[in-house]
Amino acid sequence: MTAKRGYRLAQVQVRTIGEDEAGMRLDRWFREHFPDLGFGQLQKLLRTGQVRVDGGRVKTSTRLDSGQTVRIPPGIGADAPKRPIKPPMPGDSGKEAAFLRSILLFEDRDVFVFNKPSGLSVQGGSGTTRHLDGMLDALRDKSGQKPRLVHRLDKDTSGVLVVARTRKAASELAKSFRARSTRKIYWALVKGVPKPRQGRISTYLVRGEGEDSERMLVVGKGGEEASHALTHYSVNEQAGQKLAWVTLKPVTGRTHQLRAHMAHIGHPIVGDPKYFEIENWELPGGIQNRLHLHARRIVVPHPREGVLDVSAPLPPHMQQSWNLLGFGNEAADDDFDEDEK
Repeated sequence: MTAKRGYRLAQVQVRTIGEDEAGMRLDRWFREHFPDLGFGQLQKLLRTGQVRVDGGRVKTSTRLDSGQTVRIPPGIGADAPKRPIKPPMPGDSGKEAAFLRSILLFEDRDVFVFNKPSGLSVQGGSGTTRHLDGMLDALRDKSGQKPRLVHRLDKDTSGVLVVARTRKAASELAKSFRARSTRKIYWALVKGVPKPRQGRISTYLVRGEGEDSERMLVVGKGGEEASHALTHYSVNEQAGQKLAWVTLKPVTGRTHQLRAHMAHIGHPIVGDPKYFEIENWELPGGIQNRLHLHARRIVVPHPREGVLDVSAPLPPHMQQSWNLLGFGNEAADDDFDEDEK
């Protein structure tokens, strides 16, 4: 059979999965390459065997491996124009790229590691227009690929933030975070001196309601919404009985975990607008009323090989407090103990 003049027969496409796409779910891969194809349409194509991976039937949740082939039936995206690559950083984007470079702690072909300033949101939200995720557009690579967030820090928490440069790196880092093979160290200035000087805080946390909707509350075990949270702490130095420099090592990664945990044991973090509720407490002179919580160090399996181990210097407001209180910049317990996993 020959096609009529002026027409051409649609062709089956075969796409090969690239190295940086390994680990992606099939539905996400289609959303990336064929944004006009609806999820329901994709499910129908899979049920009827029109979409296959390496010749076999698969599901939307199937994880792809590098080198696999995906059969695309005729008429799916064959004539659709490719999405334009976002041009790199003219105007304001140039300023954003320069800013991101100024806070860069480490980079290679797989990751960026930034020292996020206090006050900068990681992602957008209600009323938030300036955030790190938006700035990452300025660091797209030559193929137009935007760096990807793999974990978060609160807006007012400063410190180490790892960002993946490729899909493959994002997938591998996400696995490490889910498996809790990532180790983190935070430094904080707290009210009072915790006793004992070393300990663990194990609770369940749940998001509050009503006036407490922006806080995490400690609750007893149980409840569908409650999540277990575990933190190890150690006192490094103290200023009398009024303030202490504490190292915090979260085992789990719950929202506001460290802030809620320190408040729960009666030693809230200085400058915390949500959890510092000590009445008639006066801030020592020269110390700014800003959150004194810093993501000091992260140790995570590198997405390609070896280990990524990066530390971040204190932000200016915390360094000022450390200077005023006579604290050093090295902690005796910055190493990880095996029993803290």
